Amino acid sequence: MTSLASNAAHASVAALPETLGALGGGAAGLLVAAAMDLSLVIDAQGIIREASFGEPDLVAEGCESWVGRPWIDTVTVESRPKINALLRDAAPDAVTRWRQVNHPSSRGIDLPVRYASMRLSADGPILAIGRNLQATAALQRRLAETQQALERDYLRLRGAETRYRMLFQLASEPVLVVDASTRRVSEANPAAGRLIGRPERRILGQDVVDLFDTSATRSLESLFAGLRITGQADEINVRLANGRGTTRVAASLFRQENAASALLRLSLPDEGATIAHRAGNSVLEVIAGLPEGFVVTDLSRRIVAANNAFLDLAQLATEEQVRGEPLDRWLGREETEAAALFATLAEHGSVRHFITGVRGQLGSVEDVEVAAVSVPGGEQPCFGFSIRGVPRRTFSTIAGGHELPRSVEQMTELVGRISMKNLVRETTDMIERLCIEAALRITRDNRASAAEMLGLSRQGLYAKLRRYGIGDLDALDGSEPDA
Repeated sequence: MTSLASNAAHASVAALPETLGALGGGAAGLLVAAAMDLSLVIDAQGIIREASFGEPDLVAEGCESWVGRPWIDTVTVESRPKINALLRDAAPDAVTRWRQVNHPSSRGIDLPVRYASMRLSADGPILAIGRNLQATAALQRRLAETQQALERDYLRLRGAETRYRMLFQLASEPVLVVDASTRRVSEANPAAGRLIGRPERRILGQDVVDLFDTSATRSLESLFAGLRITGQADEINVRLANGRGTTRVAASLFRQENAASALLRLSLPDEGATIAHRAGNSVLEVIAGLPEGFVVTDLSRRIVAANNAFLDLAQLATEEQVRGEPLDRWLGREETEAAALFATLAEHGSVRHFITGVRGQLGSVEDVEVAAVSVPGGEQPCFGFSIRGVPRRTFSTIAGGHELPRSVEQMTELVGRISMKNLVRETTDMIERLCIEAALRITRDNRASAAEMLGLSRQGLYAKLRRYGIGDLDALDGSEPDA
């Protein structure tokens, strides 16, 4: 079978020259140009007389300038012996073996070309045909760069793993790495072995619950259930097996190799720290239940924690909706109010009785009084804000039983806290209300006479009565009492 196939192939190759023999010189040249990336015609002195390029990239490389130059001068120094061999071995009716040479390029990267040559007649010129290897060279460079990047990443990972192993072994805190689904211990450091009272090899593969007293089973099961559901769990105090005493367990979840694992940190409970922890939890519970809004932000004024009362003011459902967001997204009727509050807080360290507003997520605005304090020390510097809703404006009673607002005091207290535009608007509203109430009192609630006294039309007076909520609003569209 192989012999028959070989004979057929030789017959095809033998028939090809007979078939192509009918081609003229022009047709043969077109065929060579179409089949190869470039073709060169070289005379007996080795000078390039004609050149044909099948790719525009070769023209861009300046290959057309080769015409009229010795072929050997167009290649790099190390490629010159290969050019000599191509010229020497060229013979009629035979093609030399392929050789790769490099041409210098103005772009800084040599142009690789794979050449073969043949002599067209006994004393005729030499035809050199070539294939552009730029794409192959680019792939080779990319492969080499990728291999180098993989080697660097591998060395980086090896270094990180070595440092992790060293820290894990030398850490004084007992640590267990547990499979979150099976609760089997996959890693344990020497400190954990000393605390539990077993060699490390006897801890590995054990159900972590078996390392503790039977009284701790329910607490540990709840801890792992919380880890699987929420990814976090509160610290617990449990007893170790074999009467080894009590330890505090803190757990955190992480993923590795498409599997979830739990990192258990064991430590001896400190009585003073336990009392302080409980006291801290009590304070947090009190703050969470306060009827007044309470917010803690970082120094960039982004919310770290907020209680339910603030969420009600901001018309939000969960604390996650505000965490990480800037406080001035909700606090302040205008940007200038929040800026004034933060500037005062930064300068004095605390602020009291700052009147402003809270903008709800659904568009409502509620007047509030803010007290704030800066806590620059500690592990995490922060700002604390107490936000209390302001009741309706209070009034002072004068002779005759009529109520007037505390005009001057209220206005002067607002200076520096709100913009002048809002301050002027509030002052104007207050004076209009006072004048309307005085006119109605003098005219014994005769709106027509009060409008004439104030220089307003009856419709204008009615609009202001509705705006300020003065008098019987249901009777505004009814008949007026006569003067």
